[in-house]
Amino acid sequence: MKNYVQKEAFEPHYSKTLLLKIPVGIDSKLKSNRQIILLDGDYKIDDELSLFTVSKTNKFYSPANKSLYDEKGKDTFRHEQNLIISEKQAVLIMGCGHAGVVNIMQKAEKYRPCFCIGGFHLFNPFTRKSVSKELLDDIVMELQKYKDMKFYTCHCTGKTAFDYLSHHMNNIYYISCGETVEI
Repeated sequence: MKNYVQKEAFEPHYSKTLLLKIPVGIDSKLKSNRQIILLDGDYKIDDELSLFTVSKTNKFYSPANKSLYDEKGKDTFRHEQNLIISEKQAVLIMGCGHAGVVNIMQKAEKYRPCFCIGGFHLFNPFTRKSVSKELLDDIVMELQKYKDMKFYTCHCTGKTAFDYLSHHMNNIYYISCGETVEI
């Protein structure tokens, strides 16, 4: 089995809080594993699977990322990738969406996804707080452009943010680990 990984993923990544610098990256020893296929940006695996990264995180960046760093400073999340599955209908799968769901959606538009599955990273696990209502309003305004799409969000979105988003959007659903989504 092949594992496609952005080359930056093996660089050190940290979560900094107060005086603590906690490693949160991938063990660099795994880089030499023969299953690892190192990528430098977007990559088409085959006709149905494509990976893409998001380098522009300028729209509605989540302050929940404030504690995340790489060796050079604030984490740019270039090492994170999103998966497009294009079979009958295109599906976007993102992880924690650190680059911002709006930024990720803008980059994914060319694939015309009908579904988006992943965390929106709107909750800070250290402070236990959601992002501001103003940021949520901005995100709602942008995501409402995708009215024919279904959003399935989870873990790092946070309950407060999800409740707010679902109150303003009728095409967003919460999923938990182990649940199945029929597409």
